Amino acid sequence: MGDGTSETKSSNQMWGGRFAQGPAAIMEEINASIGFDKKLFAQDIRGSIAHATMLAHQGIISTEDKDKIVHGLDTILSEIESGQFEFSRRLEDIHMNVEARLATLIGPAAGRLHTARSRNDQVALDFRLWVKEELQKCEKMLTDLIAAFLDRAEEHAETVMPGFTHLQTAQPVTFGHHCMAYVEMFGRDRSRVRHAIEHMDESPIGAAALAGTGFPIDRHMTAKALGFREPTRNSIDTVSDRDFALEFLSIASICAVHLSRLAEEIVIWSTPQFGFVRLSDAFSTGSSIMPQKKNPDAAELVRAKTGRINGSLVALLTVMKGLPLAYSKDMQEDKEQVFDSAESLELAIAAMTGMVCDLDVRADRMKAAAGSGYSTATDLADWLVREAGLPFRDAHHVTGRAVALAEQKACELAELSLEDLQAIHADITDKVFDVLTVEASVASRTSFGGTAPSEVRKQIAWWRARN
Repeated sequence: MGDGTSETKSSNQMWGGRFAQGPAAIMEEINASIGFDKKLFAQDIRGSIAHATMLAHQGIISTEDKDKIVHGLDTILSEIESGQFEFSRRLEDIHMNVEARLATLIGPAAGRLHTARSRNDQVALDFRLWVKEELQKCEKMLTDLIAAFLDRAEEHAETVMPGFTHLQTAQPVTFGHHCMAYVEMFGRDRSRVRHAIEHMDESPIGAAALAGTGFPIDRHMTAKALGFREPTRNSIDTVSDRDFALEFLSIASICAVHLSRLAEEIVIWSTPQFGFVRLSDAFSTGSSIMPQKKNPDAAELVRAKTGRINGSLVALLTVMKGLPLAYSKDMQEDKEQVFDSAESLELAIAAMTGMVCDLDVRADRMKAAAGSGYSTATDLADWLVREAGLPFRDAHHVTGRAVALAEQKACELAELSLEDLQAIHADITDKVFDVLTVEASVASRTSFGGTAPSEVRKQIAWWRARN
């Protein structure tokens, strides 16, 4: 039998470096959340003030104790905001850190604050308040991004550029119309944000651990004080629900995908091969060894943020997928994903808003590219239907022959002679050349939501009235 001291020493070595104290150190490390949930300090204190005020109003605690609690909480808020507050990992989370400091400041009255509540409904409240405020911030940022696109769309309502499918030149459009596509996308994101705020606008406080409480609390009073529409309606669901966090991450992921698509286009457009736009030095970097290069780093980093945000959504979905009702400690893993995604999304929206305002649009390069790749072929087919009375499938076949001839002659469709075109179909007249320019092409697309400058300006006016 070995020496007990050496055996203990050997066992402790198994835990390694930072866990030299053995299981207790590991438990503290895995259990503590103060390293990240201290971000909820303002929401925690706000919720506690509303709770204490309600308790006093209902006669559950005295007005004197309520006043002491509120004064102490205001003091703690000032200490945290000024950087004087010392957070302790030993106290696990933001709730216990605040409560312990409150006891030091006001004595036994602090113990009355936790009457008729649990850390389960307390954290649900803090987190829900934080996410709601973040959604409101995102709504404002998306409104600013939409406004930036509306300005650029109005400026370039007549600037012709190639429209693409499969990244191949398809039909001419205007840059203003292309900008308005992103207005629609980010408008949907903002709509999702607004719906999410409506979905989550219920107060969790008062659900207690999971079953409610026997104290005569007024949950409608605390809901109103905290800016919620009403209290939640089932105490079990209340403490186990993280749909609001999942919905935030889902919205963030969809929005990040939109930002990433835009970032990808900026990266492509800013290459010498396209040359459609230039980014200023504010959103670019140079190469350490290639002095001629100007790299669209801001756009590339926006594109990369999407991976982080999407990963956070999958992570929290995976955490929540197998949890029995009601609360489980697994749910402590909800906040870091949301905090990181919120920071990434805010930064990406702000960077993209700056880039949209900053873009130097090279209309000459766009126009030159707009006519390439026989982009007015569909206009020729439409003309044959309209003017020559051909069924569209026949017109499509005739146009294909015209494109093949232009390829053979290494010229654009508008550069074919009337004789060339009449050799393909006798009913073609010289009026066909009125639709074969890119300007005529975009001007003709006057259907609702089309690329014609007149239609683009209508859509800009519609959005300006609602942004």
